[in-house]
Amino acid sequence: MEALRKLIHDIIGESTLITATLSQLRKREGISFTKVQIKPVELKKKVHYQLAYVHPNKVVHQNLTAAEAEQTIIELFEQTFRQALICTPEADYQILISKKYKVSILTKSPTKTTADLAHNRKKQYVLEEGEPVPFLVELGIMNEQGKVLARKYDKFKQINRFLEMVEDILPSLPDSRPITIVDFGCGKSYLTFALYHYLAVQERRVLNVVGLDLKADVIEHCSMLAEKLEYQNLRFLVGDIADYDELEQVDMVVTLHACDTATDAALEKAVRWNAQVILSVPCCQHELFSQVKNDALSPLLSHGILKERFSALATDAIRAKLLDLMGYKTQLLEFIDLEHTPKNILIRAVKGSSGNRDQLWQEYTAFRDLLSTSPYLEKACADLLPEGSLRQELEENGTRQS
Repeated sequence: MEALRKLIHDIIGESTLITATLSQLRKREGISFTKVQIKPVELKKKVHYQLAYVHPNKVVHQNLTAAEAEQTIIELFEQTFRQALICTPEADYQILISKKYKVSILTKSPTKTTADLAHNRKKQYVLEEGEPVPFLVELGIMNEQGKVLARKYDKFKQINRFLEMVEDILPSLPDSRPITIVDFGCGKSYLTFALYHYLAVQERRVLNVVGLDLKADVIEHCSMLAEKLEYQNLRFLVGDIADYDELEQVDMVVTLHACDTATDAALEKAVRWNAQVILSVPCCQHELFSQVKNDALSPLLSHGILKERFSALATDAIRAKLLDLMGYKTQLLEFIDLEHTPKNILIRAVKGSSGNRDQLWQEYTAFRDLLSTSPYLEKACADLLPEGSLRQELEENGTRQS
């Protein structure tokens, strides 16, 4: 092992490591990872070494100083792994260790020339850590120095994920006049403030933003914060989605975690406003749970937890297809990591043809009828759908009954 210790000492000491992969476990009992990948990273303007422990369903990272990394790598060779490939600018070294700890070091021509430290820098967010953002400071996500508080890092990532999605659709919003945006069920308005900051402060777009929620105390707090931040064109109102009729034209509708058919009511409003962009994160999809029925799916539908999840997915699939039918290009996107919340699907719909309406209608009705459902959104928007839709069916049924 002495030759191997010297090789590791020289490579780490001279900072020539590009990558290394340790594999072939000596024993599996008590060890949940299968290999360790190593690369240099730049932290606080100094070279450290990142060890990535690869488990079957996750990767755990550990950043070490040069001395710590050298000691840890040697221990991994002595106790855990029998094989490795180490890449440096001068050569690649293949390490083979027998069951009796006989070490073979095979030297080969280099396959890599330099370590790309750029891959090791922090993720580039729309809102960067280290630079104070007033609304994030006021909401307790950042401190005044721009550092994200540890307990709020998930919220910081969620905000940035949302803004990445907004960034993608920015070309679809008007640039020759003010942009009108309505956020239904805005709640504490983390994302409403983020949206306003990104568009008005960073992108310098002229806005008219309205946040709507049923909770008067929440709206009062948000209004005071908007005034403190001097967000002059951001207003918060107490009100219900179905009753809101202040505006005749809206460019973008946001609805996050509106419960059950409240999401559908917001989608209907957006479509009738001819909104260019719709961003919706549904919540609590109960409507189809009581309706869905199909004997062939009984192995799935007979289990409550599976039926609930299936009904939620089917609800969002129906919403997406109906939005396509009403003139949108619709995507279902992961909004936040599933480990944080199961309600992690965002419906992003942008105005624009998504295909042949007759074919879309046939696809939709086939799926709807397969599940024996009568969706709220279809009934609410029946006059906007193709001939032969549920509106005509309901009218015909009513005529027969009378």
